Amino acid sequence: MKPILVIDDEEMYRNTISSVLRQSGYQVVEAEDGEKGLDILQNQPVELIISDVMMENLDGFGFIERVRMDPATSTIPFIFVTGLSDKKTMRKGMTLGADDFLVKPFTGAELVAAVDSRLAKHKEGHSESERKLAQLRSSISLAMPHEIRTPLASIIGFAEILRDEGDKLAGSEVVQCGALLHKSGKRLQKLVENFVSFSQIEVISANAEKVRMLRRSPPLESALVARIVGATKADLFGRRNDLHMDLSERSVAVSEEHFTKIIEELLDNAFKFSQAGTRVTVTSVVENNRLVFSFSDCGRGMTLEQIANVGAYLQFDRKFHEQQGAGLGVAIAKRLTELYDGKMEFDNSSGQGLTVRVYLPISA
Repeated sequence: MKPILVIDDEEMYRNTISSVLRQSGYQVVEAEDGEKGLDILQNQPVELIISDVMMENLDGFGFIERVRMDPATSTIPFIFVTGLSDKKTMRKGMTLGADDFLVKPFTGAELVAAVDSRLAKHKEGHSESERKLAQLRSSISLAMPHEIRTPLASIIGFAEILRDEGDKLAGSEVVQCGALLHKSGKRLQKLVENFVSFSQIEVISANAEKVRMLRRSPPLESALVARIVGATKADLFGRRNDLHMDLSERSVAVSEEHFTKIIEELLDNAFKFSQAGTRVTVTSVVENNRLVFSFSDCGRGMTLEQIANVGAYLQFDRKFHEQQGAGLGVAIAKRLTELYDGKMEFDNSSGQGLTVRVYLPISA
């Protein structure tokens, strides 16, 4: 096991904590302030960090901010020890990413119990992450070859035509082949990107610390980003006049990358499965401290069974409807929403088309 890093500017407390941990079988490295702790982390991996809050040079709050910002150290379990037992101090520590607090004075048994508990939970989370990765590899190995085959066959087919018959084709036919090659290439690119995106989301969701960091995302102007994404997506489908947006000017606590992906995938779904000339509507309203986005179209909709089975690598009625991709779009949007403690609902009660509602946290 890697050592535990103990940081405290009071030598007596630092020595006492280190002594108790060593007697319990743990290796320990010590630092007298946050700056020294960062130096140690640059050169030596550690299993867990125990840090005082009130210190000179770099205090505990400043130290944990630096630790959580660095991908190499962001997931290390972190316990604060402090003589300050007020709720404000504890709340700030937890917000910055602390896993536990020990209020001085504490017993050796309380210290060891806290360390054992944090390490056990960290190991459990790592095991769950490994399990999800194994499950993901299995799903990808089954789905990827089949889904890639269609666009890849088109690319190879049109490339062979250009190679073998290019000198006999009229200029307009060469242009047409090039356009179809480009379309199939873009389809394959989107498919691969979505496989990668879903894989990344599953890995993040198995890491509690990464999820916690995401949920501390800075405020994002949701209406502005949604309008930009909406216009771009409508132009791609040649349906600018079909898109109608009525959006609340409220900020959400979601990263711009993930918010953009949610909007892109749900609009892509709405345009893809509805006819040109029919209305696609996007609205947002505030409801119970959530910003609720609604995406409505006049397409073929989904059955209750299909709604209940929304998931990765699942396509609906593939025998009857060519869906252009692995059916990952809605699943990705749903999983991203859940990463931010939001939810997604489906409503086909109108009897025509589908409405998808996404509930996202409003920035404080």
